[in-house]
Amino acid sequence: MKKILFAFLFLSTYLLHAQIIGKVTDTKGQPLPYVNIYLQNSYIGTTTNDDGNYSLNASEKNEYIIIFQFLGYKTLTKTISPTSFPFILNVSLEEETTSLDEVVVNTSEDPAYRIIRKTIAQRKENLDKLSEYKADFYSRGLWHVKDVPEKIMGQEVGDFDGMLDSTRTGIIYLSETISEIAYQKPDKFTEKIIASKVSGNDNGFSFNSAQSANISFYENTVELNAALVSPIANNAFSYYNYKLDGVFYEGPKLINKIKVIPKRPNDRIWNGYLYIVEDDWQLYGVELSTTGSAIQVPFVSNLMVKQNYKFDSNNDFWVKISQTVDFGFGAFGVTGDGRFIAVYSNYNFKPEFNKKSFTNEVLSFKPEANKKDSLFWKGSRPVPLTDEELKDYIKKDSIQTLRNSKPYLDSLDAKSNKPGFLSPLTGYTFKNSFEKWSVGYEGPLQSINFNTVQGWNSKAGLTFNKWYDDNQTNTLSAAVSADYGIAEDRLRFTANIIRNFNWTNKLRLSLSGGSKVAQFNDTEPISPLINTFATLFFERNYMKLYELNFGRIGYSQEVFNGLHLYAAVAYENRKPLFNNTDYVTIPFDDVRYTSNNPLAPNDFSNAAITEHNIVKSKVRARINFAQKYFSNPDMKFNIGDDKYPELNLSLENGTAITESQYDYTQFEASLNQSISLGNKGQFYYNLKGGTFANGEGISFIDYKHFNGNQTRVGTSPNYTNVFNLMPYYQFSTNKSYFEGHLEHDFRGWILGKIPGINQLNLNLVAGAHFLSTEERKPYSEFSVGIDNLGFGKFRLLRVDYVRSYYNGGSDGAFIFGLKFLDLLGL
Repeated sequence: MKKILFAFLFLSTYLLHAQIIGKVTDTKGQPLPYVNIYLQNSYIGTTTNDDGNYSLNASEKNEYIIIFQFLGYKTLTKTISPTSFPFILNVSLEEETTSLDEVVVNTSEDPAYRIIRKTIAQRKENLDKLSEYKADFYSRGLWHVKDVPEKIMGQEVGDFDGMLDSTRTGIIYLSETISEIAYQKPDKFTEKIIASKVSGNDNGFSFNSAQSANISFYENTVELNAALVSPIANNAFSYYNYKLDGVFYEGPKLINKIKVIPKRPNDRIWNGYLYIVEDDWQLYGVELSTTGSAIQVPFVSNLMVKQNYKFDSNNDFWVKISQTVDFGFGAFGVTGDGRFIAVYSNYNFKPEFNKKSFTNEVLSFKPEANKKDSLFWKGSRPVPLTDEELKDYIKKDSIQTLRNSKPYLDSLDAKSNKPGFLSPLTGYTFKNSFEKWSVGYEGPLQSINFNTVQGWNSKAGLTFNKWYDDNQTNTLSAAVSADYGIAEDRLRFTANIIRNFNWTNKLRLSLSGGSKVAQFNDTEPISPLINTFATLFFERNYMKLYELNFGRIGYSQEVFNGLHLYAAVAYENRKPLFNNTDYVTIPFDDVRYTSNNPLAPNDFSNAAITEHNIVKSKVRARINFAQKYFSNPDMKFNIGDDKYPELNLSLENGTAITESQYDYTQFEASLNQSISLGNKGQFYYNLKGGTFANGEGISFIDYKHFNGNQTRVGTSPNYTNVFNLMPYYQFSTNKSYFEGHLEHDFRGWILGKIPGINQLNLNLVAGAHFLSTEERKPYSEFSVGIDNLGFGKFRLLRVDYVRSYYNGGSDGAFIFGLKFLDLLGL
């Protein structure tokens, strides 16, 4: 009975709205997926799904000339005159036979090179023909997992909230969008989503977008995390060899099938086939693939792009009408694959744009875009659903109400709320999903560290979280924690309340206070974990601390697009602290710890500060010029853009309660940017400068401190905010200063060309760092390193050799980058 019901629902997908329906197979009867089907001399068309099924809207009882086009198969033209609808048209496509009979072969060079040269010479002109247009766009994305283990690293994986079946296989993401897009060179783009559908979530918004799907091989590089060199780029001959595999005709047009062969397998390259139209020197089709190593996403095993083009006689140009991106992935025992389909239609190459046609909002949703019913989708979806996709929609949509019901959510909570044997030590969370709140307990085993002030120390705490909508954009959180150090024998408490009002302008208010140990540099240049190892095993107690008793109010908001304001005011009581232990793991003849005074490491009697009270306020403005963003009714997402830098301006003020010498004002500005240089890598810079007013007698806490590093361990993805050989507090200043950081990641541009080394898929990184202050001579560092080190799919290591120069002297050392510590927040 279930099979009969499903068959009825499946057929109704086509019969209720589709007027011409059918199946496309090869000569052996096997279904052909993603065949392009369109009415001659128009952009009205569709594409077959994975099962070879299609549906084409044509409601008038006229004569229709229908084109069936598929790479590797002969284009088929069918003329029909339906007298009733639906009209069933099944077709079979024959494999294309390529031939070299008509090709004059030059013994010194493959004919493919002539064709590629012509196409490269025509590349800019081809781009100009796509300088502006409007079009309709449809996309569908699917992620499918299989072989999902029940546990990963000892943690229960579960069934992805019912997405996996008994074989641990299933669709974990399925969504569709229908949108209107517009483009004008060089970078103006806008997309208005008419309809959005996410399987199992009738309130969800798909993250499929036309801009992310825009892959143009007419550009010199294709950006997919890394910049991959196009086979028809200006410098393509440095990366590829070519072979003419054969030719065939598309009507009167001769099509060249050219095999693309990488010269070096670990370059940022493609391999596969290009189909190029003779004399037009334009793309007829693309079948190119790359690897996770090439795009430096090791969890991706492979990625294949397939594009189909049709001839537009009105504009004398071959236009892309469909694209599929297929990929495989695997990590931690989880394997799977995915596919993103894109279909373009109703092109208008002579749009009438005005000043209001393009704004910084590059993607938006029309009202009720995610509320379209099944009848709308049946009549608008250009690519029919497959059996599997239809089942997924039916299953997840039918149980969605159940999944949001109190009994179902309570049953899930009952399972996850069971405490474990070690919960008192590791932590525990109790969640009430239906009422939208949770309480948590952070156990002391989560944060055991050591420093010479507190000795062995840890903290435990309680948290409360409340969310007021399903997307958790409107939230309230509160926390209280206790920190205890054994050697100091001191228990301190802190608490905070944070109210996030929305994800549109990101308004946030916070209130915090209590007592804690704090680093003199409030950016915390040394993490507690790294300090623990450096102290216990190398007797290098670099972390310098004082006691901070405080109450603080904070505010942040994006006032308008591109301007984000942060403000905080706090009452602070600061007290000096001293070492309370000389414990070491491996004792030597004498303990070589320094004092807790960063100004006098050998003075164990006097502190760097005296106890004092101060009101401290800070206002910071973050400015992102011409910031692009996309939005839906609940959220606004800012999009990174390497065209313009980010500017930060801050004003910090201290007002002493009792002693006026602690009054001060500090001004600071910074400019940072990440610039893509295509296949030549990524360039980063970060420039900072500032000055003090009335800063002569201020507390050392309020000095400008620079991020040094004496541990020889790096944790950040790049080193544009740290001096890797600088002592932590040697250059701290209460006067004017300037610091600059430059770094270039060549992303395989150099090492990828060296035989043998190119097999390792490593990145060469070079950096330069400079600091100037009023009272000291300039300090500088230069570095060269290797990034993307690791084992198999895990490449989160980096090694740099750094050379520092100061006051006529020089020093050098290796810095070992452990980027996974930054990802884990350690």
